[in-house]
Amino acid sequence: MDTAGVDDESVSRRSVLWTTAGVAGSGLGLGALGSGSAASAGETVAPAMETSHAASIGYDSTMAGVPFERRSTVRVGVIGLGNRGGSLVELFLRFPGVQVTAVCDVVRTKAEAAAAKVIKAGQPAPAIYTKNEDDYENLCGRGDVDFVYVATPWDVHFVMAAAAMLGGKHVGVECPLAMRLEELWTLVNLSERTRRHCMQLENCCYGRNEMRVLRMAHAGVFGELLHGAGAYIHDHRGQMFSPTFFEGPWRRLWHTRLRGDLYPNHGFGPVANYMDINRGDRAVSISSLGTPALGLAEYREAHIPPGDPSWKETYVTSDRTISIVRTAKGRVIRLEHGVTTPAPYSRINSLGGTTGVFEDFPARIHLDTDHSDDEWGDFGAYADWDHWLWKDHPHPPGAHGGMDYIMMFRLMQCMHLGLVPDFDVYDAATWTAPVPLSHLSVKANGAPQQIPDFTRGEWRRARPGMDSLKPE
Repeated sequence: MDTAGVDDESVSRRSVLWTTAGVAGSGLGLGALGSGSAASAGETVAPAMETSHAASIGYDSTMAGVPFERRSTVRVGVIGLGNRGGSLVELFLRFPGVQVTAVCDVVRTKAEAAAAKVIKAGQPAPAIYTKNEDDYENLCGRGDVDFVYVATPWDVHFVMAAAAMLGGKHVGVECPLAMRLEELWTLVNLSERTRRHCMQLENCCYGRNEMRVLRMAHAGVFGELLHGAGAYIHDHRGQMFSPTFFEGPWRRLWHTRLRGDLYPNHGFGPVANYMDINRGDRAVSISSLGTPALGLAEYREAHIPPGDPSWKETYVTSDRTISIVRTAKGRVIRLEHGVTTPAPYSRINSLGGTTGVFEDFPARIHLDTDHSDDEWGDFGAYADWDHWLWKDHPHPPGAHGGMDYIMMFRLMQCMHLGLVPDFDVYDAATWTAPVPLSHLSVKANGAPQQIPDFTRGEWRRARPGMDSLKPE
């Protein structure tokens, strides 16, 4: 096993994975979510409010600004080969100098289908891990994997990210990073201790509009930044009750566990980048309010036959959660989450300052310098502000308008050239913290919850992030 950077005497792999998770096995079942007194019917206990690293595994020097090791070939292991993981395998195979060496899924046919794609692309057959729910640990221990990509149900993101770092691998995780605050602290500590990057693979940060607004914001086009908003508004009712879209009911079951924002990253990540959160400013508190949880039950009543196992479920997640995040500089970020009622897709994606404002879905802009009325302007007229990644790849392949391709191209580029990644474990933890904290705030009728400083003061130092320079 490649364990470079791991202190075997002070870090026990099993103690990290299972003591922190609080359960045996990789399932992280319903009881693992919280601690304390019993919850009311249909609701689990609130996640523990771990706001320091004292109970975790220790602290080493920061990972802020730490570059990857330069390498000519990036060897990738993929865990989770459903809708998301299966499509990203195809993107990895598009990049020169990237080899998929191992794949893992509890459904063998999915792993075999991914392996067939690798072979068809002219690469050696990857190792396949499908024995049981813990077989991902064997993938993480391989010596021919540099980067582990995790695209599994949310329940196991934490244990898989931890296993990857303890195996000496950098790791990228689909949203959200973890579901409990103490798990976020553990991943921060593990990244520092093992000197391995743990990244939230937030593709929306790489959208064309998001990267254009980022560059404009950093150039002062909007003046002093004051407020922003982001969201995940997407009608998922049909998908969550589909017997085939997800592998089992795992995503729907989270609506029986937490009341708040289950998926803040798509909205929070881009706005945090605009405002240099963790790079000169930081998120300090969140206040959340939620509506009643009616949408999934009404959909079940209308579409799901009696006797289906879902009729035993009680849904508690608010149909619409609205959160207000305050920053150290006094800025305000509004986050919204709604996936259980009819609504056109939107991430809101807005930013306002003293000299202008941008709003997305649809994209529009209003600047003091360009408008003397109160009408919106054409955002398409500002294409010169496009990030160099989009100028170099104006028609990227793949899903989500090409943002997946841009994200993975940039990540592989950073690993090839030995560059600092565009975002790090502190960003991942910050963008995910609203998951447990919004739940607590909704339960407390909007009472503010403190967002930990995962950077331990490093946020005060301005440093580069997503607004990167093109490598020479």
